[in-house]
Amino acid sequence: MKAIKLRLIVMNFLIFAVWGAYLCSLGIYLGSVGMGANIGKFFAIQGIVSLFMPALMGIVADRWIPAQKLLGICHFIAAVFMALAGYMGMKYGSAVSFGQLFPFYALSVAFFMPTIALGNSVSYNALTKAGLDTVKDFPPIRVFGTIGFIVSMWIVNFTGYKNGYEQLFVSAAWGLVLAVYAFTLPNCPVNKNAESKSFVDTFGLRAFALFKDSKMAVFFIFSFLLGMCLQVTNGFATPYLEAFGQSPEYANAFAVKNSVFLSSISQVSETLCILLIPFFLKKFGIKKVMLISFGAWVLRFFFLGAGSPTGFGLVLFILSMIVYGVAFDFFNISGSLFVDQNTDEKIRSSAQGVFMMMTNGLGATVGSFCAQAVVNHFTLGKTNFAELMTGWSSAWYVFAAFALVVGVLFAVLFKYKHEPEKQ
Repeated sequence: MKAIKLRLIVMNFLIFAVWGAYLCSLGIYLGSVGMGANIGKFFAIQGIVSLFMPALMGIVADRWIPAQKLLGICHFIAAVFMALAGYMGMKYGSAVSFGQLFPFYALSVAFFMPTIALGNSVSYNALTKAGLDTVKDFPPIRVFGTIGFIVSMWIVNFTGYKNGYEQLFVSAAWGLVLAVYAFTLPNCPVNKNAESKSFVDTFGLRAFALFKDSKMAVFFIFSFLLGMCLQVTNGFATPYLEAFGQSPEYANAFAVKNSVFLSSISQVSETLCILLIPFFLKKFGIKKVMLISFGAWVLRFFFLGAGSPTGFGLVLFILSMIVYGVAFDFFNISGSLFVDQNTDEKIRSSAQGVFMMMTNGLGATVGSFCAQAVVNHFTLGKTNFAELMTGWSSAWYVFAAFALVVGVLFAVLFKYKHEPEKQ
C-alpha cells in the first residue's frame, strides 16, 4: 500500500512540476521579448482548450487507451511542443515573434490540460485496486502536486530561467520524465464494448439542466465571474514585480530578483488552506465560505496595488501571497464540494464538468482577455517609472473593485440557508 501511494505521489509531483515551470514566470519572459501585450492570450488558451480537451481525452481513456498510457502519450506530445516553443525562443532571441512562439505553446497546453484529470483517474483506480479509501487517501497524495509546482517555480527562479525561454525547456524535461514514468503505473481498465451514448450524454451536457434551478444557476454564474480572477495574478503578478527593477531604488531588492520565489508563497498558502475547508464549510456553509473567498480576492489584488518591494510595501506583497490560499481554495475546492452535495448522483460527474467549465474554462478565458485589456490601458506607453507603477497599481485596484462588486452581488442574490447537521 505504501508503495502505490509513493508511486502516485511521484506522478502528481511531476504533473504539476510541468506546469509550475512556466505558469507564474511566463509573463516575465513574454515581457522581455516585447510580447507583454499578449500575456492574456497565452493564459486564455488554457481556458479555451479546457472547454473540450479534457472531455475528449476522457472518452479516449474510457474506451480505447488506458488512462496511464494516455497520460504518458499526452505528456510526451506536450513536452515536444513545449520544447519546440523553447527552441523558437532560443533561435530568435529577443526578436521571436508571437506567430513563432504561440502555436507551439498552444498545442503543448492543449495536451497538458487533460492530464490533470487523467492523473486523478489513474490515482483513483490504483487506490481502489489497493483497497484504499480515495476520499481519505487521495488528498495527502495530491498535496505533493502543489509541492512539485513549488519546487519547479524555485528552480526557474534561482537559476534565472524565469527571465528566458529556458523555463520552457525545464517544463519539457519534466514532461518527458513523466511520459516514460506513466507507462510503468498500474493499468486502468477500458471498456471497448461501451454502449453508445448520445452526444448530450457523452459530453455531460445533461448537467446543464441544473441551470433550471435558480439557486444552482446563480451559483454557476458567480462561479464564472469569480473564475475571471483565477489567471490574473498567474499572468501579471511577476511581470509587475519585475517592473520595479526599472528603478535603481528597487533593482536589487530580493522581491524583484526573486519574484517567482515570492509568488510561490501563494502555493504554500494554498497547500495549508486546504486543511481549513472542512471546518469552515461545516461551521459557516458555502455562502459565507464563498464570501470569504471574494474578500480574499479583494485583498489579494489591493495588497498588490498598494505594495512595493521593500519595507512595509514588501509586507503587503507577502500578505497578498498568503491570502491567495484562502481566495483559491475557498472558491475552487469548496465550490466543487457544494456541487457534489447538491446534484443528483446520475449527473454528479457532469455537474463537476460544468463547474470546471464555468470557472477554469469560460471564466479564466474571459478573465485573461479582460485583465490584459485593463493592464494595457493603464501601463502601455508609460515610459516614466512613476507613471508606469501608478498605472500598474490602478490596474490592481480595478481588479480589487471587480471582486468587491461581484462579492456584494453574490451576497444579495445567492439564496442559501446553512444547515450544519446536513454537512
